[in-house]
Amino acid sequence: MTDTSIRIAVADNEAFIRDSLTVLLSAHDDLEVVATAADGTGAVEAVRAGGVDVALLDLDMPVMDGLAAAEAIRDSGAACGIVILTSHGRPGHLQQALALGVRGFVTKNTPAARIAEVIRTVHGGGRHIDPDIATDALTLGGNPLTTREREVLRLAGEGLSSGRIAARLHLAEGTVRNYMSSVLTKLGADNKLAAYHRAKETGWI
Repeated sequence: MTDTSIRIAVADNEAFIRDSLTVLLSAHDDLEVVATAADGTGAVEAVRAGGVDVALLDLDMPVMDGLAAAEAIRDSGAACGIVILTSHGRPGHLQQALALGVRGFVTKNTPAARIAEVIRTVHGGGRHIDPDIATDALTLGGNPLTTREREVLRLAGEGLSSGRIAARLHLAEGTVRNYMSSVLTKLGADNKLAAYHRAKETGWI
């Protein structure tokens, strides 16, 4: 490694993937993995401690997922590029990631050499988005759901009744029903379960 090496934090809840990425990326003379974590909190702590140029974050992690970690890193004010690594590439997640300032978004089947190139691009201030995911996102359009509608739908998907959702969000039960009616209309779904699955599949929640 050199004094100008790009310092990377790798966060993935699967130890095999985390360790493999560490070995493969560190094989490049200009890259150095300086921190690893099994969830987003570890990556955020490493970035806040300083000495991380690019955070490579798995999208799906327990405790704190990749998007939540990206938001925390952005809010910390750290000069750290972010690359999201995902196994499914839902376009809604790409839209959320871009809104959080993420400049790299790639799938897990991307060769390690290509991921290294993406890290260099992001560190240099550029952007790389998996072209297939980008095309799907453009075709799909923006997330039609408001923040509150997403909250209501997420809780409905967990099996909570309108009354329990109202209590959780400190809303009137009638207001919750109105939000759900709006969600069903926007997603063209017949019931809340179908709406939940559609939103989940597209990455809107």
